[in-house]
Amino acid sequence: MAQRTPLLPRTADDFLTAYDRDGPFPISEEDYRWLALEDPRITWELHDGLLVEKPGMSFEHGDTGFYLAFQIANQVDRKLYHLRSNHGRVRATASTFFIPDVMVIPTAILGPERYRPDVLEAYDVPLPFVAESLSRSTSRYDVMIKLPIYRARGDREIWLIDPFKPMVQMWRRRADGSYDEQTLTGGRIELHALPGVVIDLDELFDS
Repeated sequence: MAQRTPLLPRTADDFLTAYDRDGPFPISEEDYRWLALEDPRITWELHDGLLVEKPGMSFEHGDTGFYLAFQIANQVDRKLYHLRSNHGRVRATASTFFIPDVMVIPTAILGPERYRPDVLEAYDVPLPFVAESLSRSTSRYDVMIKLPIYRARGDREIWLIDPFKPMVQMWRRRADGSYDEQTLTGGRIELHALPGVVIDLDELFDS
């Protein structure tokens, strides 16, 4: 059945009203960037051209992402890297923007636009590390859609964390563009693209 396109909204509240009434609907990249800045209360993503609100997180989901970012932040040079937890976006194409649960941004890729309040924080270059923590509301989408797109972007290390099992699946990019896959349930692991940064999974899952 064809999807009904709502009348073009004119304010952030109009977008929200249209979304509440119609569910996900088509939106341009320009309008998406404007809306994400205009209405930061809502974690808007763009899925293949459709405006989508990122679902709320469970307690375990939120804890895992926060404490993973906390472990990384305590080990990297803040002059060289910036951490984001459920904030900031990766851009795959003009029609796809995601908000990772955790991502690491090298300072070297930042330009002068970082100081402009009218520019949405979104990265279209590969990042050294991105992670998603599974929740029951997002697990299928994270596995089926987000992970292949992170790999297509060329992000160097990708984690999918299941805080309920608990376990972490990781994909590490090789020089030829392929990925090695590994699954761990505990122990300590050094990040592939951030030498010297070691994540204690037992501590992470016990948080």
